[in-house]
Amino acid sequence: MNDLKNVMPLEDFDWEAFEQGTVETGQQKEETDKAYGETLNQVQEHEVVEGTVIAINKREVLVDIGYKSDGVISSSEFRYNPELAVGDKVEVYIEKEEDKKGQLLLSHKKARAKQGWDRINKALETKEIVKGFIKYRTKGGMIVDVFGIEAFLPGSQIDVKPIRDYDIFVGKTMEFQVIKINQEYKNVVVSHKALIEAELEAQKKEIIGKLEKGQVLEGTVKNITSYGVFIDLGGVDGLIHITDLSWGRVNDPKEIVELDQKLNVVILDFDDEKKRIALGLKQLTPHPWEALDENIKVGDKIKGKVVVMTDYGAFVEVAPGVEGLIHVSEMSWSSHLRSAQDFLKVGDEVEAVVLTLDREERKMSLGIKQLKEDPWQNIETNYPVGSKHTAKVRNFTNFGVFVELEEGVDGLIHISDLSWTKKVKHPSEVTQIGADIDVVVLEIDKDNRRLSLGHKQTEENPWDVFETIFTVGSIHEGTIIEEHENGDVIQLEYGIDGFATPKHLIKEDKTKAQLNEKLPFKVLEFNKVTRRIILSHSRTFEDEQRAERKAAKEAAPKKQQQPASEIPAIQNQAATTSLGDLDALAKLKAQMEDAAEEPKKAAKKTTKKAAAKKEAPAVEETPVAEAPATEEPAAEAPAVEEAPAAPEAPAAETTETPAAE
Repeated sequence: MNDLKNVMPLEDFDWEAFEQGTVETGQQKEETDKAYGETLNQVQEHEVVEGTVIAINKREVLVDIGYKSDGVISSSEFRYNPELAVGDKVEVYIEKEEDKKGQLLLSHKKARAKQGWDRINKALETKEIVKGFIKYRTKGGMIVDVFGIEAFLPGSQIDVKPIRDYDIFVGKTMEFQVIKINQEYKNVVVSHKALIEAELEAQKKEIIGKLEKGQVLEGTVKNITSYGVFIDLGGVDGLIHITDLSWGRVNDPKEIVELDQKLNVVILDFDDEKKRIALGLKQLTPHPWEALDENIKVGDKIKGKVVVMTDYGAFVEVAPGVEGLIHVSEMSWSSHLRSAQDFLKVGDEVEAVVLTLDREERKMSLGIKQLKEDPWQNIETNYPVGSKHTAKVRNFTNFGVFVELEEGVDGLIHISDLSWTKKVKHPSEVTQIGADIDVVVLEIDKDNRRLSLGHKQTEENPWDVFETIFTVGSIHEGTIIEEHENGDVIQLEYGIDGFATPKHLIKEDKTKAQLNEKLPFKVLEFNKVTRRIILSHSRTFEDEQRAERKAAKEAAPKKQQQPASEIPAIQNQAATTSLGDLDALAKLKAQMEDAAEEPKKAAKKTTKKAAAKKEAPAVEETPVAEAPATEEPAAEAPAVEEAPAAPEAPAAETTETPAAE
């Protein structure tokens, strides 16, 4: 018994046959296996073979390839072919002859993928129609299973009509045409639209061949864009432009039509070559201008609604499909140009006056400023010359300021009328846009709607006062505020400006005066009419120096040269001169200055004196009171003024001329 326990069972022993009494010997079994194997197909792993579907359930598909066991394939691999039935022939890929359970492992997906590229390339070359299963939606289109390869189906290639819901195609099997293959990236693009375009092209030719202008057809709204509506006329599309949808103004075509709506349209034009058809909808109704009230005429008041705004005006719908234009210039009496949006906006209900009406051209112009009185009708009454007002600054120019007294009444202040004292280079130095400014009406031009205004005239002319302050020769403190080649501008007190040429800007130290330097200036010229003051700094110290020289000259006059024969007489007279002769000395100074100016005349007079006074010593004995007696000789009459010089001569000679002693 112990030996039986150590006996190992035979692994290949057929116990079932032993129980049935049909146990075969080893040789018999080999022969049987050989005979059975000859009845089976010889298969190899990793090859593609054809099999027959023998059973289908929700999870698996059983396929017989003629091998000793059947293969099981997941039903998901046949999702592209919902029409699969028992008995259909399918290609399968042998992954393994037997697994641990002795099951034959097959794959239909790998079989399709292995041969798929060859079939797809062949389909592209031959334009073969292939079937594909739409697996799921992706950005811009769908993913389709074709021969086990995922291909891309663009949204624009699904149908000739725009697709609004892509999800309805998911899970469907459809026919496609391969239109593009990228061999490098293994990308495939397919199209379903291409299959029906050829048929549609033939339909288009047939339909366009029967079209006529003015023909009315029924169509279906296929697509709506911002510029119009596409209509399906039964195989061919036409376009209704947004302007042909309604006689009135249309902002969005969706206001008139909606998708899939059926409507009648009229053919306006078509192009056989480009296969374009222009359609119209509004042409099926009468033009609104034909129904416009015949009693409306120029000058009438009419009400309407603003439908469109532009920079140049507003379009007002006065009746359905009938519009008039209110130009921006007809919105206000003001000549100051503004945008139409400052007055109106879309949707406003307005009343306007009919300015022009052309029923043939179907044009109408309107105005709203005409509802108010023209302010220029009574301009002379409301704004007489000389009246003062407050205006609003509207605009600047290089030559002045445009102001608005009221809506529609504008005026110009010339730059020269901004200030009495300041030389204004630009109006911004005095005021700013939007500010209030006081003005005086200077002149009215009613025909041309122009007002001449002044700002400085609101104050008294200060030049009347300046005339008494800045007199010629007066000296004032001034600051150099501007430098120019021909001279500098000097600012004086009271904010008034003067002008000095370069030669009058030299200082006492011979240097030129500099910008912002404060110095005294002398008035050389004052002109109230032209408001001009000419100044000089150099003259302030030059005149002082000249006066000092003159005073020194008067204090120490230049002596007169007299003949030697006359000297003794003068000395005798000087000896008897008293302080009572000071008046005579003053006169003598003046006489000597006149003598210096006329040296020739004085020389002649001196010669005559020398001839007449040969007895000069007798004069020395003459009393002082009788000194003027020297004027008695008739020959000395022209030299009467020089005779009193005798009393002063000794003083001059005592200090300057040794010979006189």
